[in-house]
Amino acid sequence: MIVNLIAAANSGLGVAALSVVALGLAAMIGVALWAGRVERDTRDFFLGGRSIPAWAVCLSFIATEVSAMTIVAVPAEAYNADWTYLQMFVGSAAARAAVAFLFIPVFYKYDCTTIYEFLRHRFGPATHHTAGLFFFVTRLLASGLRLYVAAMASAIMLGLYAPGSDDHRGVFAAIAGFAIVGIVFIGVGGIKAVVWSNVVQAVVFAVGGLAIATYLLENIDGGATALRTASAEGRLRVFDWSFDVSNPRMFWLMAANGFLVSLTVFGTDQDLMQRLLTVRTRGSSQRSLLATILVGLPVAMLFLTIGTLLALFYAQQGAPPPASRPDEVLPNFAATVLPDLLKGVFLLSVLMASIDSPLGSLATSFVTDLYRPLIRPRADERHYLRVSRLSVVVFGVALACVAMVFSRLESLLWWAFKILSVTGGSLLGVFLLGLLTRRRGDGSNAWAMVYGAVFNGGLLLYMEATQPEWAWTGLIVLGTVVTFSMGYLLGTNRTDRSAESNET
Repeated sequence: MIVNLIAAANSGLGVAALSVVALGLAAMIGVALWAGRVERDTRDFFLGGRSIPAWAVCLSFIATEVSAMTIVAVPAEAYNADWTYLQMFVGSAAARAAVAFLFIPVFYKYDCTTIYEFLRHRFGPATHHTAGLFFFVTRLLASGLRLYVAAMASAIMLGLYAPGSDDHRGVFAAIAGFAIVGIVFIGVGGIKAVVWSNVVQAVVFAVGGLAIATYLLENIDGGATALRTASAEGRLRVFDWSFDVSNPRMFWLMAANGFLVSLTVFGTDQDLMQRLLTVRTRGSSQRSLLATILVGLPVAMLFLTIGTLLALFYAQQGAPPPASRPDEVLPNFAATVLPDLLKGVFLLSVLMASIDSPLGSLATSFVTDLYRPLIRPRADERHYLRVSRLSVVVFGVALACVAMVFSRLESLLWWAFKILSVTGGSLLGVFLLGLLTRRRGDGSNAWAMVYGAVFNGGLLLYMEATQPEWAWTGLIVLGTVVTFSMGYLLGTNRTDRSAESNET
């Protein structure tokens, strides 16, 4: 990171931009040191002693949900097409309510450190460990993609990468820098460092997004009235009411996909749910999640507005931006057009979104779901705390390697959802089996999850190769149905005594 900032001195970033970035990063380091000063055991490291205020958890959730993917790829979606991405938020809002009232109560009932412990109570160790492994695969791939997006945007801003170039060494250097800072940040401060830095990030994201939108409005002929032109051209279209299964933007598919994706991400993914488990009571956790509906919608609309305004800006310029992919447009605009202070705000937003990595949740799941029960079941808390911090280092390196693999993908926003659709349906299917039925099965559930993921993975590869007449947005629906159905059919209604004692 330090090397990148030094390089920025020759990349068009002035004193104001560098000052904003330096102050923001210094504040995050300070938060990590402050938050990590009383890490006595894994409960402090993973859950913050369940002492974090609900309002801070709400902002942390929003900041994590935003991520660099939202900052860069959501404007790219509006720049390249329209606002139909927002259809997913309809399903997402319903999913948040479902998670609040269906998932959160059982996680607090069993005092879970990771949400996969619920599956051990409900079914047994095979389901528990399989779900933990699925989380690792899904989170490493999806977060590696998000890390690449952030590194690409930062490399453009810092003059390390030219849009459209085949030379990705500058992006790889940025990825390495992010990984190092993330390892130190999470390794020192744990979940408390993540949550409190997220509060700062949420403010930076909102202020930065509003400032960029305001700048664009001031530099577009007609200002806000130019949006009428965009509306007439269909750029502000939100709903696609067609009924065409080959159209991935159809409302019914996108709303259903948004519901199931959000149900999977918010209810069966440790990364976001871990924040909701840091408050003291179940009610506080539920209120935190429901509040994100009111906060998340304006944020999504803000970044879609930026994408539309960028399209209008370059249309009036009479020349396309020097970028080969839509996701490069906003970083290039920030680097070449924005005034210096706003350059710093944009770069700081991307940096903050990248440092807030999934390393904490990966370490939590590894130690709680695998290491403690399978490798060292009777060690003391100091040992588990050391292993937790060491695993942050290992997963940081793995995340950087995954990010480098994604350097040549296009339509990055949708690839993040495609990755989730392969394994996410399996996770959601087994959680719904445990929450909605009385069926039992442990090894059979594990096989059902594996089959569901292989089934979806094969379908996705086929669809990418042949472009058939149905949309990939239905994959997570299929994965959920396949896993739930197999688990139900292979399970039994009999209650064994060990499972019964686990639930009492």
